Amino acid sequence: MKRPARPVLKLSLQFADASHRAQLPRHKVLRWIRAALDVPAEITVRIVGTDEGRALNRDYRQKDYATNVLTFDYEAEPVVVADLILCAPVVEREARDEGRSLEAHYAHLLVHGTLHAQGHDHEIEAEAQAMEARETEVLRALGYADPYA
Repeated sequence: MKRPARPVLKLSLQFADASHRAQLPRHKVLRWIRAALDVPAEITVRIVGTDEGRALNRDYRQKDYATNVLTFDYEAEPVVVADLILCAPVVEREARDEGRSLEAHYAHLLVHGTLHAQGHDHEIEAEAQAMEARETEVLRALGYADPYA
C-alpha cells in the first residue's frame, strides 16, 4: 500500500546567524516541516541571533527577550504561508540545558512552529495537550524521542 503523498512545500531557508548552518541542511529542514504539514505550504525559516530574535519578540509579542521560535502565519487556505523564526543561541542553550541534541531540538521547534502555522495552539490546556500529542507523534515518526518526556 502506498503512503499518501505529503503536501507540497515551498521552503526558503535563511541564515542571519550561520552558526548552525551545518546542522540544518535543507533536506532535513524540508523533511521535518513536511512531516508536520497537513496542507500545501510556503514557509520561510529564518535562523537569527539574539538581537533580532529579541527585537521580533518585543515588537510582535511585547515580550522583551529572545525566544526559541516565533511563528508568523499569514494565510491558512488554500496554502499555508508563514515565517518561522528560530533564535540560534536560545535553541542551542535549551538543547544543552535539556540534554537534547541540537538536531532533535531544531526538529521539535520546526514541527512546533509548523503546527502553529496551521492553526494549532497551546494557550488552553486541552489545545496544548492535543498539540503536544501531535508533535510527539510527528517526532517519533521522524525517529526522535518525545520532547515532553
